[in-house]
Amino acid sequence: MKNVLVCGYRDWAYSLYNLLDSPDYSLHYVSDRSLLGTIIEEKQPEFIFFVGWSWIIKEDIINNYKCVCLHPSKLPKYRGGSPLQHQIINGETESAVTLFLMDEGIDTGDILYQESFHLDGSMKDIFERIVHAGVDGISEILKGNYKKSKQDNSKSSFYKRRTPDMSEITVDDIQNYTSEELFNKVRSLQSPYPNAFMVCKDGTKLFFEKVRFDNEK
Repeated sequence: MKNVLVCGYRDWAYSLYNLLDSPDYSLHYVSDRSLLGTIIEEKQPEFIFFVGWSWIIKEDIINNYKCVCLHPSKLPKYRGGSPLQHQIINGETESAVTLFLMDEGIDTGDILYQESFHLDGSMKDIFERIVHAGVDGISEILKGNYKKSKQDNSKSSFYKRRTPDMSEITVDDIQNYTSEELFNKVRSLQSPYPNAFMVCKDGTKLFFEKVRFDNEK
């Protein structure tokens, strides 16, 4: 039986792996990046799925194996880091789980599968949708039910990974953003991400895990 690796380290990635089932492949989960090369050499996998993986993959692995990355955006839009946060903060209401063949670029490879999902609710709600769409997509790929589709680079956008200091809600934010915009910023920064915070007059930080907003003035 051929082997398949599912690589990830976040809780939702492991949940996705646990929901996968295939009669044709032996599935293996890899969470330790230091062991990745050794396990690849041992298992010689047919596919390697990177699900919530934050580290750069060596070119020799990409060039010699079918490496498929799960990216939570409608590629080619929102390539790069922190795609969920950027979409929610920008007021997007719909995204997609995209599974694409990795190449030397950043989120530029051929798309194998893309399934839309809504961005409303908490991050927990959103990750549940990502898990189910990811399971559907990986299952279809393992069945051979996919076609390669080139990305349209003319429609692409790229964002850098957010840093913890970008989670601060400043006085300028309160004065210039609507309640919905601030709501989305806090919502996008729920755990496991660095939570939104305000710096108080004594230099301490007040963190926000949940908020709600009202359209009434």
